[in-house]
Amino acid sequence: MRALLQRTMVPSASRAEPDWTGFWPGVVRGIEDARHRDAPAIATPRRWWRPRLTLGGALAAAVLVSLTLWQTMSGPLAPDAPIIVSSAHTEDPRGTVMVYSTHEKDVTVVWVLGLDDSFHAELHDLLTTYAGRPTPLTLAERFAPGKRLYLKREDLLHTGAHKLNNALGQAELARRLGKRRIVAETGAGQHGVAAATVSARFGFECIVYMGSEDMRRQRPNVERMGLLGAEVRPVEFGTRTLKEATSEAIRDWITNVETTHYLIGSCVGPAPYPEIVRELQSVIGREARAQFEVAEGRLPEVVVACVGGGSNAIGMFTAFVDNAEVRLVGVEAAGAASLGTGHPGVLHGARSSVLADEDGQIVDAHSISAGLDYPGVGPEHAFLRDTGRAEYVGATDEEALAAFRELTRCEGIIPALEPAHALARARDLGEEFVLVCLSGRGDKDLAEVLAH
Repeated sequence: MRALLQRTMVPSASRAEPDWTGFWPGVVRGIEDARHRDAPAIATPRRWWRPRLTLGGALAAAVLVSLTLWQTMSGPLAPDAPIIVSSAHTEDPRGTVMVYSTHEKDVTVVWVLGLDDSFHAELHDLLTTYAGRPTPLTLAERFAPGKRLYLKREDLLHTGAHKLNNALGQAELARRLGKRRIVAETGAGQHGVAAATVSARFGFECIVYMGSEDMRRQRPNVERMGLLGAEVRPVEFGTRTLKEATSEAIRDWITNVETTHYLIGSCVGPAPYPEIVRELQSVIGREARAQFEVAEGRLPEVVVACVGGGSNAIGMFTAFVDNAEVRLVGVEAAGAASLGTGHPGVLHGARSSVLADEDGQIVDAHSISAGLDYPGVGPEHAFLRDTGRAEYVGATDEEALAAFRELTRCEGIIPALEPAHALARARDLGEEFVLVCLSGRGDKDLAEVLAH
């Protein structure tokens, strides 16, 4: 068996031992008691990027998500009482073997899963013939005179944003798991539209949770979801935005886990969702890197992307993390700067950098952009910040609105308010060769922009 690939810390609390047997029948092939005295006492840093997500890994990951959420949602969070979850990976003639161990409970769960070449072939076909990949690079000469600033045009993907990359991959996974009901959360509505789109394509039932405040400011996407056959359920408590919508989607999923797949939209949530979403979005960075090299004969000096939960940014950054000469810059909303002003904490099953008060309670975030209005961030972004590999800065509502209008008038491209934050900072950078992820189009934001 190859060396240990991953160690991830998830929150736990004292509670009864779960009944592992019979969980996800047909997937779990064997369960054995084991003791792993060589396991570390705490989680340790790890290389979080890996070349590709195999179907075996994805299927085992989906099982682990259910077990993890059972742990995190069936009792109060106790971040100082971690369970260490380890995974190891090997190959044998029968297929892929994944081993997950909860050392604190002395239980090893083994999944033996089949080969997965067809998964990648089907996903590639969907991305090219249905989603419209590859998306182009556009040189924005008038928007940034004196720079070679390129936009990675995820706004031209089917449904108008990068969210479809992840939604198609998870929908194919759900189909193979036999799940016919999809639940999703959405803030800006783009992930909700993507989830509704793939559900229509695959013939799934689709429930989308969305804060009522976001429904007000993203009305066009609410209507699109309805046309696609999804049921949009308003969330009326708290700030009535993305944080509360995510909580409601998780509650639905763990109540109906036998029939339902939670199609999470960003690189947040319990392990292994951050990794699954990052791998499915990494197509952005792979394409952009190759396209930039063709256009300029070199790599960019700096790569810029907006960060809320962070899926478009992690998808873009992953192609460049090994190139130390390429600067990575994430741009948060100034009123939702989890990385800039946050603290370590647990939100929605993941320990990351969150907006919290001195008692550790999550505080409200604010942004004119519904997609950035979230008080947490993907844990891999926190890792990149803490190791110094990426830097994270903020942009105000006013700066994002100015960049929105400037790109529209100078280039004839209407961006979403989310990547408008990245555009606001990109022009300020000293580098000449700049690559920006234009993660979505702005028709959904016209009412909000015109109101300001």
